[in-house]
Amino acid sequence: MSARLSLSQRLTLLFILLLVLCAAIAGAVQLYSSKQYGNAMVQQLSADLAQQIVLSEPLVDGQGSVDRRMLKPLFDRLMTFNPSVELYVISPEGELLADAAPPGHIKRQRVDITPIERFLNHSTMPVYGDDPRSLDNQKVFSAAPLRSDGVLRGYLYIILQGEALNALAENAGYKTLWSTLLWALLLVAVVGTVVAVLVRHWVTRPVNALTSEASRIDRDSISAIKHLAAQPTLERPGDEVALLRNTFIELARKIASQWDALADSDRQRREFIANISHDLRTPLTSLLGYLETLSMKSATLTPEASRHYLEIALRQGHKVRHLSQQLFELARLEHGAIKPQRERFALSELVSDVVQKFDLPLETQKITLQTEIPSHLPLINADLSMVERVVTNLLDNAIRHTPPEGTIRLRIWQQDEQLQMEVADSGPGVDEAVREQLFLRPSALSQQATREKRGGLGLLIVKRMLELHGGGIELVESTSGACFRFWLPCGR
Repeated sequence: MSARLSLSQRLTLLFILLLVLCAAIAGAVQLYSSKQYGNAMVQQLSADLAQQIVLSEPLVDGQGSVDRRMLKPLFDRLMTFNPSVELYVISPEGELLADAAPPGHIKRQRVDITPIERFLNHSTMPVYGDDPRSLDNQKVFSAAPLRSDGVLRGYLYIILQGEALNALAENAGYKTLWSTLLWALLLVAVVGTVVAVLVRHWVTRPVNALTSEASRIDRDSISAIKHLAAQPTLERPGDEVALLRNTFIELARKIASQWDALADSDRQRREFIANISHDLRTPLTSLLGYLETLSMKSATLTPEASRHYLEIALRQGHKVRHLSQQLFELARLEHGAIKPQRERFALSELVSDVVQKFDLPLETQKITLQTEIPSHLPLINADLSMVERVVTNLLDNAIRHTPPEGTIRLRIWQQDEQLQMEVADSGPGVDEAVREQLFLRPSALSQQATREKRGGLGLLIVKRMLELHGGGIELVESTSGACFRFWLPCGR
């Protein structure tokens, strides 16, 4: 049943139940306190009643015995003046010696003496004693000792709230209880209505508004998420509902941001595929063209022309192979298939070994290589083959873009906890239009669509390798040529 109730109905029902429970507990406590207070007042007002009767009426004869036939008319007369009391004479052990009860009304012939002793010792009231006309009830009483010649003969034991008073009190109590119950129900109904209105205004209304915003996601997913993400958040939420709304908005903003990132990544992927298709198509078209020429004109071509066509076709085939290798390597780097195999080594020694591989092209083009490598540099903890690939790629780019009799500068230094290396050439430099996209995936849809202006995949692979080591690379401003700087953390 509770599953079919709304939030406001559940909160209202819960509040009404709590209100009824509190009213019942408060009523029970009030009835108990009133009963205790009334009994204490009755007992205090009638505390001397038994003693006054003992002093004014002879209850024990000269021999110290009790005559039931003599006491019954006296008890009847006293109870006529005060119908709310019941008089008894009991022995020192608690046995009933005399009473004025109608036949069949006495339920017990012995009462407990301990409460009587507490009463006579002026204990805190109310003090409850056994009711001879009931097997389990206890009532307030007044008592006085009966002595003869200084010897205790018994007690005058007066129940202050007799059967007649109890019957009247019970009848009046039922009327009061029903009246109180009706007023309590009326109060609960009024307060419950007010609470329902307030709960609907303060709780369920903002929750319903938030639910309405969230439910739009099912109908119009991403636009609804972006609409929710555009909503302002409360700087100081005053309640849990406002805090929940802020949380939904922050979540929507994260989802919208991730959606935009995925959309941008998908766009880059499509552009990258289009670009690679273009880059592969160009050498393949050239390769197939020269092969078809050789096939169709093999009988008429001279050996020198055939060799020339074959050399061109071979160069185009190498371009296709190199590009496919770069694509495969980049894919493995970006998907985490390649993990650095770290070892400690000296970067200066690695650079010296790489430089030796370029002695022939440097000598052929009469390019001067200036190195600045200080001694006692700290070791690095990295993958030797990857770092060698980085240095080789940067030196190869510098040699290819440096004119004959030009200069290449290479220097290494330590800065804080990093080793930094610069490779600068005296070539034409990097076109300003492609600086921002130099380390990004090339796009065939961009204005710089040709490979000659984009620079290929080599720098992107270098960047990914350095990022795997916690390093990086950047293009540094230079007065002439291009200057690339990369850094790696020192080994620990």
